[in-house]
Amino acid sequence: MSLANEILELKKIKKAIVLAHYYQRPEIQEIADYVGDSLGLSQKAAETDASIIVFAGVHFMAETAKILNPSKMVLLPDLDAGCSLAESCPPDTFRKFKDAHPDHLVITYINCSAEIKAMSDIVCTSSNALRIVESVPEDKPIIFAPDKNLGKYIAKQTGRDLLLWDGSCVVHEAFSIDKLLELHKANPGAVIIAHPESEEHILDVATYIGSTAGMINYVKKHPKEQFIVATEAGILHKMQQEVPDTVLIPAPAQEDNTCACSECAYMKVNTLQKLYDCLLNESPEIDVPKALAQSALLPIERMLELSK
Repeated sequence: MSLANEILELKKIKKAIVLAHYYQRPEIQEIADYVGDSLGLSQKAAETDASIIVFAGVHFMAETAKILNPSKMVLLPDLDAGCSLAESCPPDTFRKFKDAHPDHLVITYINCSAEIKAMSDIVCTSSNALRIVESVPEDKPIIFAPDKNLGKYIAKQTGRDLLLWDGSCVVHEAFSIDKLLELHKANPGAVIIAHPESEEHILDVATYIGSTAGMINYVKKHPKEQFIVATEAGILHKMQQEVPDTVLIPAPAQEDNTCACSECAYMKVNTLQKLYDCLLNESPEIDVPKALAQSALLPIERMLELSK
């Protein structure tokens, strides 16, 4: 029996569900019960009746699933699956930043730790950040953290004067504007689409800017176009399945690497073998202290409510 089939059997025996992010390895996406972006994964985690949730993603995602399901077992294939963006916002430093602006409402991008979520009024994802910022009265000042690039994009779209935390995602800041323009020159008919965590000069040349799910939906609506895709290269697997006859080109990274694209090393530490082992051994398990989980739950629930 193949490893993938063994995982499928284990899922049945243990009444487990596998949730996977679009940036995971293709073989993991293939055996997942649901593949999605942060918003979709949060929604699935909130509604599942499975006994065990295996989160094929990074730590903050599994942590969020545990906060939404305190009585369920949540497993992460590799505890080293972190996030550069989450790490750019240390709780102690952010608390001082927040305390220095007590009149501000705090909106945090879901790519952050449970401690940061617990200090927030509302959590958002790239799918719903615009809607959530617009839900706040215009006379209420807002702290937006931790991603400054997403924050700048939302501020530009809404006209709001957001107070931004100086954090970013190394994957989305790895794109080379010079190489991107050269690639577009070589493929003049290709449409550039980009994730809003990318830097402003990348977004300025994009025809469409949106979340991972949004980018996939955009490509599905325009299957006859060619696309240069500026986000983590893992999205290309699901995107190509949706539009098998469409030419998809990964946006080039500044540094040369194996795929000439931008990949998240954290996302890729999860493997099919590690997923099997964690489900078999029910470890590593994600735990969030009860008091912290309760504090972090409210801003997540506000996000889910505003996303209906």
